[in-house]
Amino acid sequence: MLTLGRKTLSVPILQGGMGVGVSLGGLAGAVAACGGMGCISTADAGYREPDFARDPASANHRALTAEIRKAKEIAKGAGMVAINAMVATQDYAAAIRTAVEAGVDAVVSGAGLPLELPGIVGTTDVAIAPIVSSGRAAKLILRRWAKEFGRTADFVVIEGCKAGGHLGFAEDDLLAGKCQTLDDILPEVLAEVKPFEAQFGHSIPVFVAGGVYTGADMAHFTAMGAAGVQLATRFITTYECDASQGYKDVLLNARPEDVRIIHSPVGMPGRALNTPLVQALAEGTRFPPRHCARCLKTCDPAKVPYCITHALIEAVKGNVEEGLFFCGANVGRLDEIAVLFEQISQIEKDHEFRFMSALAGLKRNHPAKESEHMSQEQVVTVDGYRCVFCGAVFDHRPDVCGVCEAIGAFEPTTYRKKVSR
Repeated sequence: MLTLGRKTLSVPILQGGMGVGVSLGGLAGAVAACGGMGCISTADAGYREPDFARDPASANHRALTAEIRKAKEIAKGAGMVAINAMVATQDYAAAIRTAVEAGVDAVVSGAGLPLELPGIVGTTDVAIAPIVSSGRAAKLILRRWAKEFGRTADFVVIEGCKAGGHLGFAEDDLLAGKCQTLDDILPEVLAEVKPFEAQFGHSIPVFVAGGVYTGADMAHFTAMGAAGVQLATRFITTYECDASQGYKDVLLNARPEDVRIIHSPVGMPGRALNTPLVQALAEGTRFPPRHCARCLKTCDPAKVPYCITHALIEAVKGNVEEGLFFCGANVGRLDEIAVLFEQISQIEKDHEFRFMSALAGLKRNHPAKESEHMSQEQVVTVDGYRCVFCGAVFDHRPDVCGVCEAIGAFEPTTYRKKVSR
């Protein structure tokens, strides 16, 4: 079990927030029901409300409350239900307060530096976490929280350069492939959180996101010291995801070469599919907003090349022509509509096996010796050898577990012990 604030996770998997309308109560609740952390995006959560065009703030707050309650009902006390709140939005603080009143378990915040988050949340009953893309950002945020609010993060999320949606990297570096990798950033962030762990007397688990897709990916980063991972794109093509089937079909049909780095009206680069909208924007076409809800702090409707709210709403409806379809770098690996529980179970199973293999640190040219790892009593009283990582049982003691070797385990030479079958 992993403790985050005053709640626990039995599965160290977070679901990344995806707006508009991709991760609402349905997906978030299903992830929490599996023992992970489901995350509702606060970005225009009320886009389906009848008064959204006339009074977006009221519609969004009402819908956000309803989606949190829906997720909680689905979870039935398991896992955690969180929100993802973007610093760049006008309604940032008010949306967080609404979520806290509705009983959300955690607030995850990015798309800017969430320097005021502890004060907005106002209670330690709700876990808080910044989204960062560097050790420097983590240090800046945690130092501010400690000094101004006497509080630190309950966990930290690192979003790497392969993530979908808005990215905390320079656009030129993303296009040139010069960004730090998660392998580079994770040790930096782990080092930066240590002083705050010591100061506040509790651990600050670090999760990684962006390009994380399989249990093997998860094992790689947990072996490096991460507490777990955050996934988003992979969960879109599940039955439980709140997006339309049209949205899911667009991602299912995407190829790796369809992915582009775009510039968002939020003021940050992002990763999205090369749909007709993105193609037209690349050619210099402007799509003046037909209606402005003033959703972003920095957006100038007289100059902005397109309305991101409109584009994201059209996407979640499945409108290929007008929609902006954010996605992670692994979108080309999506190949079917899946059951969320089965996805998470497979990721967990693969992670456990790969992680144990990595921790073993065994070398192919140094096979385990029977005399070092098995007692004579074990040898004579039982009749089979079981690989402690994959569970395969052999009549004789092989030098290498053929099952581990066949699936490409980190080190197929594993310790074995005699077992009765």
